[in-house]
Amino acid sequence: MPQVRCLGNDGNMLGVMPTEQARQLARQQGLDLVEISPNADPPVCRIMNFGKFRYEESKKEKMARKRQHALVVKEIKFHVTTEEHDYQTKLNNVKKFLTKGHKVKLSLFFRGRENVHRDLGFRLIERVLKDSSDVGAVEMAPKMIGRGLFAVMAPKGAASRSATKPAGATPAPQASVQQPPAAKPVAIPVPESTAPAPTQ
Repeated sequence: MPQVRCLGNDGNMLGVMPTEQARQLARQQGLDLVEISPNADPPVCRIMNFGKFRYEESKKEKMARKRQHALVVKEIKFHVTTEEHDYQTKLNNVKKFLTKGHKVKLSLFFRGRENVHRDLGFRLIERVLKDSSDVGAVEMAPKMIGRGLFAVMAPKGAASRSATKPAGATPAPQASVQQPPAAKPVAIPVPESTAPAPTQ
């Protein structure tokens, strides 16, 4: 490629320049010239420490996988006729799971004549949601599915995090030009340099 649009290590635009000039700038800083948007015209490159970038991306991916693996849905079953002692035991389990970072599915099935008193079931599940609101947030409000009543709680803050950032997502290098979504950073070797070779 004869010319590239070059970004500095701080993300500021340095402008369009010959590829060799961009390599020289990277060499002077002991950094790598990394192609971040090959399909742009001209291609977009950034001066950065490619080895450090790959290492940080790898750490982020591992943390995302760890969080995703740790998120387990636990189910606690209730009945319309649940006694107070049994209720407190189940409530403590709900709180324990939420505190450990698990989601909790609350389920209550109506049996026989209990179908006539569905309001009691709703009141019971809503009580659980209220009594555990100090450690959890409602992800799914009480909802009838068939003969069962269900609700889902998530650890406080987990629902908002998953809504703003999908699990496993890693940010791509930023540039002030249009970049195709499939673009992947690739290090462009800096020849005859005393700097460490780019990590592939």
